[in-house]
Amino acid sequence: MIDALRTAAQPERPAPPEFATYLERVRLHAYKVTDRDVEELKAAGFTEDEIFEHTVSAAVAAGLERLDAGLATLR
Repeated sequence: MIDALRTAAQPERPAPPEFATYLERVRLHAYKVTDRDVEELKAAGFTEDEIFEHTVSAAVAAGLERLDAGLATLR
């Protein structure tokens, strides 16, 4: 199931440079993401679908990193 998630979410997908700050916030402090962050990306010309896909990829990547770290600790 985890392998399917890794494949489907494409956590290594490259993102346009305009996403850097936003995706860093998603990875490290997702609770701090605001509507304004999304609106700024939309104003830069990105669609809601593009923003969603990059958001999911970054969030899944962060979750998988934490999962891998936790599993490594248990070994």
